[in-house]
Amino acid sequence: MFDVKESDFFDLEDEAFDTVMEPGIKFTGNIKFVKPFMIRCTVNGKIDATSDLVIDSMAEVNADINAARVLIKGVVHGNVNAKDLIFITSSGTVDGDISSKKVVLEPGSSFAGRCTMIKES
Repeated sequence: MFDVKESDFFDLEDEAFDTVMEPGIKFTGNIKFVKPFMIRCTVNGKIDATSDLVIDSMAEVNADINAARVLIKGVVHGNVNAKDLIFITSSGTVDGDISSKKVVLEPGSSFAGRCTMIKES
């Protein structure tokens, strides 16, 4: 069976994240980071990163996202650009365009937008 999950990304524990935005937070503005980052709350704005981003199942993000790898378990309204991987789990929803080298939509996920697969050079 073909396994697209990059185990190091999917096996990260909370301690592996430099920052975790917990439920109950409502953030509006721009977020920039260079170490793994997890969102479990409501975010409005823009996200720019050179590292990994996890949108947890409790999160709602209204933002355009640029990151290395993006794992979406919650809801994203906005365009998602990832250098290496976009993975939308069965609980994840994306309403916007996505672009990456690898894109995975698990059965049960929701996606409305255009998908662009970037060829590796």
